[in-house]
Amino acid sequence: MLSHYERVGGEEKVRALVSRFYQLMDELPEAYGIRKLHAADLQGARDKLFKFLSGWMGGPQLYVEQYGHPMLRARHLPFSIGDAERDQWLLCMDQALDEVVKDEALREELHAAFAKVANHMRNQEA
Repeated sequence: MLSHYERVGGEEKVRALVSRFYQLMDELPEAYGIRKLHAADLQGARDKLFKFLSGWMGGPQLYVEQYGHPMLRARHLPFSIGDAERDQWLLCMDQALDEVVKDEALREELHAAFAKVANHMRNQEA
């Protein structure tokens, strides 16, 4: 069985997904809340998300090799993440998935997986 990384199209498509995600975060007024949690220059965030997603999707463990275990929740604790931030993040990721991933079944699997992770990142009530 192929990994999500292989099914999505490997490095090129993961990079395209990350690029579109951050482009949307920059452009959509509805994403302002999460955009302001990031540095003005998004290149570092792009690089880290690409490396993380590569391994998370079953490809090369680039993030782990460079930074160690992702510890996603712990790494996000300094940021106030409630329902609004989760929803804004998912808005950008869902739209990026819809535009970049052509395989409908894979897109649905990734939508569900991202929603689960985004929900877990919340550290504020409502």
